[in-house]
Amino acid sequence: MNERVLTPRNRGFLFLDSHPAGCERLVADMWEACPEPVRAPAGDGPVALVVGSSAGYGLAATLAGLKRAGIRGIGVSFEKAPTARRTATAGWYRTAATAGIARAAGRDLVLLNGDAFSDAMKDQVADLLEQRFGGRLDYLIYSVAAPRRTDPDTGTVHASVLKPIGRANRTRTLVFDDDGAPEVREVETGPAEGDDVEQTVAVMGGADWERWIDHLAARGLLADGFATAALSYIGSSLTAAIYRQGTIGAAKAHLEATARSLDERLRRTVGGRAVTSVNGAAVTQSSTAIPGIALYTGLLRGVLGDGLVPPIRQLAALWDQLTGAAPLELDEEGRVRLDRFELTDDVQAAVADRWESATTATVAELADLDWFRGELRRLYGFSVPGVDYTAPVATDVPWPAHTA
Repeated sequence: MNERVLTPRNRGFLFLDSHPAGCERLVADMWEACPEPVRAPAGDGPVALVVGSSAGYGLAATLAGLKRAGIRGIGVSFEKAPTARRTATAGWYRTAATAGIARAAGRDLVLLNGDAFSDAMKDQVADLLEQRFGGRLDYLIYSVAAPRRTDPDTGTVHASVLKPIGRANRTRTLVFDDDGAPEVREVETGPAEGDDVEQTVAVMGGADWERWIDHLAARGLLADGFATAALSYIGSSLTAAIYRQGTIGAAKAHLEATARSLDERLRRTVGGRAVTSVNGAAVTQSSTAIPGIALYTGLLRGVLGDGLVPPIRQLAALWDQLTGAAPLELDEEGRVRLDRFELTDDVQAAVADRWESATTATVAELADLDWFRGELRRLYGFSVPGVDYTAPVATDVPWPAHTA
């Protein structure tokens, strides 16, 4: 068994290794932080599929679904196994921990590792639903953030980009030097060119979500009342040029248009629903790649403190709405809004004031940098309370088996 002492090594916001024990403890902490259900789930629980189950809001959806709604079913993610030189990705270890929690809770959860965009994975999921879960799916949560997608019909590889539309965008962003000292920098991102928008929409829009629904519906696997939610983000006007008004925003708009189309279709065919769930800001592996988001999130935490609602509590609220434990509350665009705590006028005004004042010299007073750094390290299993990082830890953790 490959055991070694692991210390965090990073290039910017990207860490080279992950800590298995830290990832396991992080998942356990998320489970404990998820509120108990309003009413105990009855029987075997509904069958759910979470596409993108190993990280960020998708991981929160999986854990909250297990605890809050008593789901059983399937999670899909794409993670790298450990090697002789490198640990596995953090999502690999989080998945192993999630499997252990599901077993302890008595929930049959199959966790698959592979390309969620491929029809081969869709076939594998459909076969499992038929053979193991009674041939009916009650819920599908879609939470995928990826740089590339291969179109199963054409074989074309589409690549997403993070660019503003129309003109270059100059914004402030937060970085840390090798000693962990913060620096506020001005960065400029050139505008989308050529087919950048179309490429990003092809990866991050609603095409694959709809393909999942098409695939499962063609196999007759959607239960009466089937409901599906794709996870999304709107964010602040401070980051709008690079996010909501940029290429990724075009993809989110396509995702929301897909939700409206799917909602009409599912209502007609199975009495079901399709919505997007707009979640609040959080430190995730995908969000830290977006210019300005790290600074904005740190300042937001500086304003809200513990009032910044963590993903696990947001997803508990989403499951309540999907299962009928709480009313389904939609905005005028038909979206579930779990970001209202972030976008109130007073909160945004306070963040905007700090944004204008933020410099390398002042950012430590305006943003909760200790929290941000800790959240970033915890994505990879480091800085998790209760873990002994001086002790050797086994890195060759197997992917969870799914024998019946």
